[in-house]
Amino acid sequence: MSQLADQYRIRTEPYYQAQGREVALFEAAYRNRLPVMVKGPTGCGKSRFVEYMAWKLGKPLITVACNEDMTASDLVGRYLLEGGGTRWLDGPLTTAARIGAICYLDEIVEARQDTTVVIHPLTDHRRVLPLDKRGELIEAHPDFQLVISYNPGYQSLMKDLKQSTKQRFTAFAFDYPPAELEATILSQESGLDLALAAKLVTIGQTARNLKGHGLDEGISTRLMVYAAKLIRDGVDAADACRMALVQPITDDADIRDTLDHAIDTTFG
Repeated sequence: MSQLADQYRIRTEPYYQAQGREVALFEAAYRNRLPVMVKGPTGCGKSRFVEYMAWKLGKPLITVACNEDMTASDLVGRYLLEGGGTRWLDGPLTTAARIGAICYLDEIVEARQDTTVVIHPLTDHRRVLPLDKRGELIEAHPDFQLVISYNPGYQSLMKDLKQSTKQRFTAFAFDYPPAELEATILSQESGLDLALAAKLVTIGQTARNLKGHGLDEGISTRLMVYAAKLIRDGVDAADACRMALVQPITDDADIRDTLDHAIDTTFG
């Protein structure tokens, strides 16, 4: 198991800039093996935070990008036909429970609700995972922890976590960083001059102010890092902004015009 666990260890420290006491609080949750839910808008650093904590704690991390087609078998495992017989293949959740990894279910609301029910026995005092197809009951490794994330901005009556699931987790509410900190993050991630990074943040904040007024979601920190990398590579700042900050988030001509004006004013 140790060799398998080593495959999932993060070798290099991920860059993460804390916004508050979330690092110490996550460590406390891990010491008590409490499941954790990370909530926040797209591209605000949720996944990076989980990666950083896995590195800091020295624990393997198994990440699952949830989607609407994901079944319970995709999480726990299935029998495969092989050489005229069958072979059981553990899913990522089962693997994590066996080896003592942190299992991170990213954007859990994208998965079907009947799929997410399989995590329930791992999130209370039982810490077990039933494999009904094998007639096996796995007791989670002492180091196992379950972490989920989702974006409350996209929740709906059809896509939201049941209360019976939510109330099994401790939770962190993330948001985009304050302007000065976000500029520092962009500069660190891309190597771009801090003053230019601050200009990108200005454009990002303009877009975020349009959320609910034509935009479903503002410009993420992730997209601003993309723009910063393009500018650092020699791409014209206005072109980089339109490519990384405007075109990905809207097809509305009026919104594009508003953001184009902000770009021209900032970099003109």
